[in-house]
Amino acid sequence: MAQRTVVIASQVGLHARPAKLFSQAASASGVGVRIAKGDGAPVDAASILRVMALGVKHGEEVTLTAEGDGADEVLDGLVALLATDLDAPGTDTAGPA
Repeated sequence: MAQRTVVIASQVGLHARPAKLFSQAASASGVGVRIAKGDGAPVDAASILRVMALGVKHGEEVTLTAEGDGADEVLDGLVALLATDLDAPGTDTAGPA
């Protein structure tokens, strides 16, 4: 199982637009990705409602896990996405490639 930890860069945390972009990227990856805040239970990263329910704020750390072919590459892309302020003007909305 691949695992990464990242600090959330978006000023609003994982709410609204950042959560949507992250969940869409996780879903499009084709790999089962889970996200957890602190010692909390991991949730399906492809579910915007579950991601928003974590209540992750700016500067907080989350852990991503994934299994399957390409899991490391998928997590690298998702980490890059979360390490970006997704509400900053001019931020690319396409997510990781």
